[in-house]
Amino acid sequence: MKKHKPETDAIRTQINRTEFLEHSAPLYLSSSFVFEDAEDMRASFAEEKDRTIYSRYANPNTSEWIEKVCKMEGAEDGFAFASGMAAVFSTMAALLDSGDHVVSSRSVFGSTHTLFTQIFPKWDISHSYFRFDDLDAIEGLIRPNTRLLYAESPTNPGVDVLDLEALGRIARKHNLLLVIDNCFATPYLQQPIRFGADLVIHSGTKLMDGQGRVLAGITVGSRELIDRVYRFSRITGPALSPFNAWLLSKSMETLAVRVDRHCENALKVAEFLSGHPRVNWVKYPFLPSHPQYDLARKQMKAGGCVVAFEVQGGVAGGRNFFDGIRLLSLSANLGDTRSIVTHPASTTHSKLSPEERMESGITDGMVRISVGLEHPDDICADLKQALDALK
Repeated sequence: MKKHKPETDAIRTQINRTEFLEHSAPLYLSSSFVFEDAEDMRASFAEEKDRTIYSRYANPNTSEWIEKVCKMEGAEDGFAFASGMAAVFSTMAALLDSGDHVVSSRSVFGSTHTLFTQIFPKWDISHSYFRFDDLDAIEGLIRPNTRLLYAESPTNPGVDVLDLEALGRIARKHNLLLVIDNCFATPYLQQPIRFGADLVIHSGTKLMDGQGRVLAGITVGSRELIDRVYRFSRITGPALSPFNAWLLSKSMETLAVRVDRHCENALKVAEFLSGHPRVNWVKYPFLPSHPQYDLARKQMKAGGCVVAFEVQGGVAGGRNFFDGIRLLSLSANLGDTRSIVTHPASTTHSKLSPEERMESGITDGMVRISVGLEHPDDICADLKQALDALK
């Protein structure tokens, strides 16, 4: 069968039609499914049949979304979760045992950092951090009990880019599992499995939904590893709801066109910010001044929707800039149709010490903007008036 482009797979991948021959997949709002007879039920629970039993295990709507993501990522299988953090936690919990060790990039989402520093130590699971720009340090951190290498690329919130191919080589050399959070890029812009990742994690809450409506997460990868994630999650119960899966599957049909526009707008915003006198620096993967610009061009189709920049005046400058915003949204989310600004030092990363924030590349005046689908002139005009008002 001819291999389709990702945009086509996102639209044409569907579950089987019912006897009504619907063009759009229906909602399956059922917690459970019935069996034809005692033997059918026995064989189904014995896993001699591949069929839907209970929506905590699988559901036609979640299966459709998973299949779309797998095709776009080049993965064999996947499991869908109730949130992005449910995906991160459940994936690691399924693969790690007490006494294991993880090597991770220091530039990770705040809740992932909390998993490493506060939750996993309860089960004697330890970690070591490396800087996103110092991959040479990784091998010195690997121990006999190291099982997993973890990273985000691009990172949150600093939009730094890690060399996925290099991470894949290190993981293979030391027989480690490489797990990549691909949330900022989506499978449309980047496919980490091509570079050696064993598993790829997404928060479907972000660009995959794209409209700020649902919480969701997904992990995709090899069938063997996903089976371990599935069996852990089947018991612990972090499964995605059918309704949210149905919304996400519909959103995937417009993912390519939405992300293309997000990227176009984000580049224009990054270029505008680069010329403003109240901005110290700007980071966007497809801006030539980005430290990993060439690497981003190698790994990604475009730069994504997130731009990081530093306003003058430190924490106070960041807060004053926020108070000056009129059109854009002040929120902690990203990947929405609406542009969103966040000041990590005073909000999402405020519980970290200044030293910890600097280790993650988060300066006091850093602002993260998730560039939406408004006209770029209007986005830039709102940023300009807020920046111009800074003393």
